[in-house]
Amino acid sequence: MRPLLTARTLLRTCPIPGANARKARTPSWPARVLVTVTLALLAACSQQELYGQLTERQANEMVAVLRNAGLHAEKAASRDGKAFVVSTRPDDFSRAVEILHAGGFPRDSFDTLGQVFKKEGFVSSALEERARFTHALSQELSATLSSIDGVVQARVHVSVPEKNPLSDKPQHSTASVFIKHRPGVDLSQQTGKIKALVVNAMEGLPYDNVTVAMFPAEPIPPAAPPSFLGGLWAQYGGMVMLVAGLLSLIAAAVAAMAWWQRRPAAAAALAETGLASMVGAAVAPLRRGAAVAVASPAQPRVGSES
Repeated sequence: MRPLLTARTLLRTCPIPGANARKARTPSWPARVLVTVTLALLAACSQQELYGQLTERQANEMVAVLRNAGLHAEKAASRDGKAFVVSTRPDDFSRAVEILHAGGFPRDSFDTLGQVFKKEGFVSSALEERARFTHALSQELSATLSSIDGVVQARVHVSVPEKNPLSDKPQHSTASVFIKHRPGVDLSQQTGKIKALVVNAMEGLPYDNVTVAMFPAEPIPPAAPPSFLGGLWAQYGGMVMLVAGLLSLIAAAVAAMAWWQRRPAAAAALAETGLASMVGAAVAPLRRGAAVAVASPAQPRVGSES
């Protein structure tokens, strides 16, 4: 007698569920294009932070200097919203640091008289009050000299001697002015005005007790000649980014349309897979029985003779 169901017949008529799952999970070409374009856009838009904890004025000045030098720079608010961050492309990071350093950026923040003489205790000693006054005076003069055109950095060191009540000889104050100016800027003709500014700001300071020292800043190193690809990107980078964005939108639209059109086929495949799973579970005992029958053939039955 021929068996109704064999192991080969069961395997052929009841496919294993999930056999075509790998093929179904393979992403279509629009999805691949979308992922590739997205990764390219993220790589092209990456920024590296130059300086943080800046005021808005400092950030604006630094961004303007970098953009005038032909570098890409952006300003963004920090996470807490209390400061600003200046960033640039990773390829321009080294040159951006050199340009800002040569220009004296970020500018130093000077304390005002109100900040220095902020009342924090009940009683202040005479030495503490004198030190605060000297520091505040130096900060105010440094901030004033730093605003002169061509000055990169300015420092004023003031020495105010302590009055001796037992001596009739007056002790005069002294001041030393350090100025770092841009290369090619001649401030030697402004020395007299600078000394007069310091003398009139301090009581009892003779004109001859003011020393002004000027030093030129290092010139900005010349930029390396751009490569062929770098020149093309600098000239057509914006257009390439725009085209890439449009292509990503088109790829997303095509992928959405393809998914929408395949919805009935996907539902039918899912229903077929579920039906195959139910049939496979139902005939599983028959498969095991067929396998046992093949492994151990039935022995002829011996009957008793009467």
